[in-house]
Amino acid sequence: MTGDVTAPVGARQLEQLWRDCAPTVLAALTRRYGDFDTAEDALQEALLAAAQQWPAEGLPADPTAWLITVASRRLVDQWRSDHARAEREQLVTSRTPPAEFLAPAADSTIAADTVDSANAVDDSVALLLLCCHPALPRPAQVALTLRAIGGLSTAQIARAFLVPEPTMAQRISRAKAKLRQAGARFSAPPAHELPDRVAAVAQVLYLIFTEGHTSTAGASLYDVSLTDEAIRLTRQLHRHLPDAGEVSGLLALMLLTDARRAARISADGALVPLAEQDRALWDQARIREGVGLIEAALPAGPVGPYQLQAAISAVHAEAARAEDTDWAQIEALYRMLERLAPSPILTLNHAVAVAMLDGPAAGLRMLEPLLNDPRLRRFHRLYAVRAHLLELAGHGEQAQASYATAARLATSIPEQRYLNAAAARAPITR
Repeated sequence: MTGDVTAPVGARQLEQLWRDCAPTVLAALTRRYGDFDTAEDALQEALLAAAQQWPAEGLPADPTAWLITVASRRLVDQWRSDHARAEREQLVTSRTPPAEFLAPAADSTIAADTVDSANAVDDSVALLLLCCHPALPRPAQVALTLRAIGGLSTAQIARAFLVPEPTMAQRISRAKAKLRQAGARFSAPPAHELPDRVAAVAQVLYLIFTEGHTSTAGASLYDVSLTDEAIRLTRQLHRHLPDAGEVSGLLALMLLTDARRAARISADGALVPLAEQDRALWDQARIREGVGLIEAALPAGPVGPYQLQAAISAVHAEAARAEDTDWAQIEALYRMLERLAPSPILTLNHAVAVAMLDGPAAGLRMLEPLLNDPRLRRFHRLYAVRAHLLELAGHGEQAQASYATAARLATSIPEQRYLNAAAARAPITR
């Protein structure tokens, strides 16, 4: 196994290789041996072996095949030493469709180990669908996706979601047990289930992105590891499902939102609102890619919520200055969005567009019902938006109080700093 090595490999290169290879290896093992939990353990052992062997002996010519081979041997060794081997083999046999007995060896070419090409779903997408199985609650889907597909360690995921590592380890362990209990299989779902399953995957990926884009707690507004991972995984999904309009819309939305990252934080770490951002800092390559995606997806239809949100982001991106923003178009897009997927958060965002188009009083009228909505009772952004509109309307004292409420409810330190500063500068009516 060491005869085909190339060159020594560093720690950073190792980490990137693992993140690139791990989903493919895990998918191949799960497909071949049928048990996600055991396959995941074998993958971890193979990665440990690679960490010990590759830096000293060099990188194999095909790291993915190397990992599959080592992990497969670990699985076989484990089964051989297990007193219940016969029962396990019987169980595996009973769960394996006859056609899969003709499958190639796990360390043969991955191309030969693909999933139901008729559904255009390959191993990585099948693994995504498995991690977002409907039997799992959303937090478990997110954790399992980041672990199995993103290649993040349990400690990294725990840090990202601000929970102790043992808590996250238990969450992942329970998720794998739940998959086993549910009889979840590594295979493409039936065609009639695919739209709902892809929608669940998209929701999980967007949740990962939004947590990275605006961390709900802590000293930093961003967790770039989460936004980058969400974009990478969504690219994979889009590559395999190029005709899925909502997947295109989701990727466009992420790219257009992330394009503003450099302008969203000042040099001292403070939040910079959209209207005050230096647009020269926006990532034009991401904007071009995002606009291209959404321009291709919208005419194909049917139009979905991610596409409309991406279209709104594209309108913002195409304005050279804040005052050039086409608020009429944005307001119309929000009306379409509210018809498709009504929610109080959308109404809040729509109110901003209405205020910019028809004046702050019109926006404030839309906010009034939301103040009594129990779902938004502790949502700091409602009070931040209300404060901004009150300030525009000349109600300085009310704006100051609303900014202060928003700051008290915010859990992100950069947002707290921004809101407290806004409260301090809000003009007081004498």
